[in-house]
Amino acid sequence: MAYHNPVLLKETVDGLNIKSDGIYVDVTFGGGGHSKEILKRLGPEGRLYAFDQDQDVLKNIIDDDRFTFINENFRYVKRFLRFHGVKQVDGVLADFGVSSHQFDVAERGFSTRFEANLDMRMNRHHKVSAYHVVNEYDEERLKQVLFRYGELRAAPAMARVIVESREQKPIVTSNQLKTVLKKFLPPKHENKVLAQIYQAIRIEVNQEVEALKEFLQQLPELLKEGGRLSFISYHSLEDRLVKRFIRNGMFEGEPERDVFGNFDVPLKKVNGLIVPTKEEIALNNRARSAKLRIAEKI
Repeated sequence: MAYHNPVLLKETVDGLNIKSDGIYVDVTFGGGGHSKEILKRLGPEGRLYAFDQDQDVLKNIIDDDRFTFINENFRYVKRFLRFHGVKQVDGVLADFGVSSHQFDVAERGFSTRFEANLDMRMNRHHKVSAYHVVNEYDEERLKQVLFRYGELRAAPAMARVIVESREQKPIVTSNQLKTVLKKFLPPKHENKVLAQIYQAIRIEVNQEVEALKEFLQQLPELLKEGGRLSFISYHSLEDRLVKRFIRNGMFEGEPERDVFGNFDVPLKKVNGLIVPTKEEIALNNRARSAKLRIAEKI
């Protein structure tokens, strides 16, 4: 588990209500922790498909005839499952966000702890990196990224300072970015504000909101009746999208009512919100903001 310590491992897999001969998908394979737990509960006829766009996870592939790995973004889940002859599944697991490995490898540029080139690409074949966002986006677009994805009230001023600074020389490394934005980083809250800035840039680089929406919209058709989804989110943007989609089957507006006046929605929530225990957070500090939601296809 050195690559990534899975959060809410038992609770997340329990949420899938696994059938021994079922077909399941882990769309955020990472270190394979959740996948291994699913495989433990599957019989010889069960199948597990796992997705991850990061090439680094190839070292974690599980040697099991019931397991198939797909090195792609989960936004293409339905397309690639159909390539493997799978049209519907019994459950989908997702542990959104950045893996421990991505945070801990300095050159990936995800962590505020290290000096590194601005990168933050989950798929390193992707053309747009953090460098492109910081150095090539115009002021208005930068402001929108910092405000929408980092929820930073100082986003307009931050964007202006970045643009003014890069006119003198490109902002190449994490330390250069910190220096440019130093006046927005009060000592008591420096790490918190930096985390918001990094989160905003990372979400933009990896198109995380767009990918999540595309993924969620495929689930009603992908899940069999009675099939489960079990999703862990780490920030409010993700969690709001997941919560709203489970409740309404859409991201904006209200669903249509059926002839009886009931909302016509594809999913129903199972139990309430699940969060890590104090003991789990003590063992794995990155679990502190995790929120698990479980739902079932109606």
